Amino acid sequence: HLAQKFLDLRQQACVISVQSDEISDGAITARSLCGIAYKQEDKLMSKKLVAYFSASGTTAAKAKLLAQAAGADIYEIKPAVPYTGADLNWQNKQSRSSVEMSDRSSRPEIADKNADIAAYDTIFVGFPIWWYIAPTIINTFLESYDFSGKTVILFATSGGSRFGDTVNNLKGSVSGTAAIKEGFILNGSQTVESISEQLKKLGF
Repeated sequence: HLAQKFLDLRQQACVISVQSDEISDGAITARSLCGIAYKQEDKLMSKKLVAYFSASGTTAAKAKLLAQAAGADIYEIKPAVPYTGADLNWQNKQSRSSVEMSDRSSRPEIADKNADIAAYDTIFVGFPIWWYIAPTIINTFLESYDFSGKTVILFATSGGSRFGDTVNNLKGSVSGTAAIKEGFILNGSQTVESISEQLKKLGF
């Protein structure tokens, strides 16, 4: 209904502006409304996907809220072999996650490649921050698809870390024509409404 409302607004404003050759307040206002409606329709009609990796469930919960707030589809990035509690023990240098993150060329296998990336304009990619960057399974995911011309916005959960060198670490895993950007860290209590406010700051 909201998309149709903006479509109707665009059509009405554009008809008025096209019919009027005068440089009047009414004509200028109509042309402005026409431009605004086009932009709003583009945002509403732009297809968005929230793709996330969650080892413990924390990131999954945030991803579901983000998908609701953004009006996006959702896709879980699943490892071919699920992580156990022992795998996630960062204090053990021999644990699976420690070994993977000590080798930046590590590419843990993903369970499937069923995300229809070609169908989306904007892809939110979420993960827990590990060792101040994204888990290397995110590199696996990004390298499994063609992100040419797409906008990739990162979101993450953490124990207090920020994105650090995450963007630079992931840029090599996507096409040079893909735009990959920091989004937000979703720690603590979040709601659909609070995430919507953060999305507005990003232009959504």
